[in-house]
Amino acid sequence: MEPYKGQGGIQMLLTAEQEAQHIVSNARNLRNKRLKQAKEEAEREAAQYRAQMEEEYQKSISETTGSSGSNVRKLEEETDAKIRNIKRSASKVSSEIVDMMLKYISNVKV
Repeated sequence: MEPYKGQGGIQMLLTAEQEAQHIVSNARNLRNKRLKQAKEEAEREAAQYRAQMEEEYQKSISETTGSSGSNVRKLEEETDAKIRNIKRSASKVSSEIVDMMLKYISNVKV
């Protein structure tokens, strides 16, 4: 009868080992699923971040380009205003300069 007891114990050990393998297998499967999920989430977040950074970059480029054009326009307007002021000032004093030059030219010292 003792040989049967040994076989029953071996059978119990084999059953327990199979159950343990099943538990380990399930745990591995769950871990793999979670890793796959985490990878997909990370890829999604990376894609969103990349899109956001690309959008900000494009926006900064358009602002830089736009401000460059507006800076040129602003400088042209300032230059035109300064030229007008110089011409206005010159026209005010031109008659005085002509009179002064005529005075010096017409006065002959002997």
